[in-house]
Amino acid sequence: RIAFAHVMQMFFPESKPEPGIHPTSVVESGAEVDPQAHIGAFCHIEKGARIGKGTVIDAFCQVGENVQIGEDCRIFPRVTFYSGVKIGNRVRIHSGTVIGSDGFGYVLDQGVHVKVPQVGTVIVHDDVEIGANVTIDRGAMDVTEIGRGTKIDNLVMIAHNVKIGGNCILVSQVGIAGSTQLGNYVVLAGQVGLAGHLKLGNQVTVGAKAGVMNNIPDGEMWLG
Repeated sequence: RIAFAHVMQMFFPESKPEPGIHPTSVVESGAEVDPQAHIGAFCHIEKGARIGKGTVIDAFCQVGENVQIGEDCRIFPRVTFYSGVKIGNRVRIHSGTVIGSDGFGYVLDQGVHVKVPQVGTVIVHDDVEIGANVTIDRGAMDVTEIGRGTKIDNLVMIAHNVKIGGNCILVSQVGIAGSTQLGNYVVLAGQVGLAGHLKLGNQVTVGAKAGVMNNIPDGEMWLG
C-alpha cells in the first residue's frame, strides 16, 4: 500500500495552475502574494494577509486580515479564513471549510446569553490536510492548534482552544469540545464525540460513535 501510494503520485500528478492573480479577485493594499502563488477567480485577500510561494488558492476563497498561508499549500474553492489565522507549509484544505470562526462562548446574565468575545486565533502546522466542510473555531483568548501531519476528514467540528498533536487521524463527523488536548498519533473514528477540557495521550484510539467523558492515558483503545 505504501508503494502504491507513491506510484499513484508519479502516474497521476496533481495539476497546478499557472502563477498569478485572476483579474476578478481583490487583493487589498498591504497584502503580500508571492509571485509564484496562484489566486483564482473571485477571491478576496484582505490587508496584511501573506500568501507563500507556490500556494494555490482556488476560486471564491476569503482570506481575512493578517492571515498567513505558507508555501506550497492547496486551498480548494470556497474556503474561508477569518482574521489572524496562521497556516503552515504544504497544507491542503478542501471546499467549504471555515477556519477561525468564533468559538461558542456565552455566559447567562439575567436570563440573557451574553457573548464572550473570542479574540484568540488558529494555528495549523505543516503537512496537515483538512477535508470538506470542516469548522475550526478560534481560541477564546489563546490558540486552537492542529499539529504537524494531522489529517482531518470531512464534517469535523473542532472547538475553541483545542490542541491536536502531530500525525493524528480524525474521521468524519468527529466533534471535539473546547480546551480538549490530543497527543500525537491519536485516531478518532467516525462520529466520536469528546467532552471539553479532556486530555487524550499519545497513540490513543477511540472507536466509532464513542463518547469520551474522561481522560485517556497513552496507548489505550476505547470502543462503545
